[in-house]
Amino acid sequence: MIPAEFDYVRANSVQDAISLLSQHGDDAKLLAGGHSLIPAMKLRLNTPSTLIDVSGISELTAIKLDGDKVHIGALATHRSVETSDIVTTNCPALAEAAGKIGDTQVRNRGTIGGSLAHADPAADYPALVLALNAELTVEGNAGSRTVAADDFFQGLFQTALEPGELLTKVSFPITGSGSGAAYEKFPNPASRFAVVGVAAMVTVDGGGNCTAVRIGVTGAADTPFRATDVENALVGKALDEHSISAATAKVADPADLLSDLSASAEYRAHLCSVLANRALLKAAERAK
Repeated sequence: MIPAEFDYVRANSVQDAISLLSQHGDDAKLLAGGHSLIPAMKLRLNTPSTLIDVSGISELTAIKLDGDKVHIGALATHRSVETSDIVTTNCPALAEAAGKIGDTQVRNRGTIGGSLAHADPAADYPALVLALNAELTVEGNAGSRTVAADDFFQGLFQTALEPGELLTKVSFPITGSGSGAAYEKFPNPASRFAVVGVAAMVTVDGGGNCTAVRIGVTGAADTPFRATDVENALVGKALDEHSISAATAKVADPADLLSDLSASAEYRAHLCSVLANRALLKAAERAK
């Protein structure tokens, strides 16, 4: 497994990376942790003419709390997200999910921005950014713009990133009082990728009734998605075992799901219901 020939350059800043992307054209690829890109290059599934190494841009590794949002630089590693006091205090479900990614080596090297920009259908973070209503900041020659999580994933390995743009930051609203979130997944035993993963965020009123809920599903289809039918069924109701079980009886139609060596579409549909039920029960308990 030897990659095709390519050129290698290092970017020293965000603007430098944007300039290099413009200079080298559509065949150039950004290299961060490399855990997705390098294996694809070895199999020649991806043959970039130029690799632009952005791993040394220190400004993109920061994790900060600003008001009611946690801002995570695109080059923050999974391990950094998992262990950050800011994340564990203000978005604990995100920290828990980061700790379930791959193995120690992957978590120490892989980055949140690289994972989201690659948009692997079995990645963990997409479910979290959908459920937690995150915003993604991207930059290019035209300047900076913000993309809502609901608009970011557009197809198999396809995102809202335009040619010449890079993802620089992911911003998550803090999980405040009266709200709770959780992530549950069924991992592939070898890769730890999500055969199916479900993240849930709920907000309840003083009487324990659901006032808002978001559910993100990854691994099940070629694009991560919101389980909006389940969400609509729960708003205004008490989040108990009965209501959650009824709402999650059918999270997804097998006709819309993937079928491969890891699981059939029918089994993935079953996992969607089981994991959504677990995530919602845990999120509701945390919202109390």
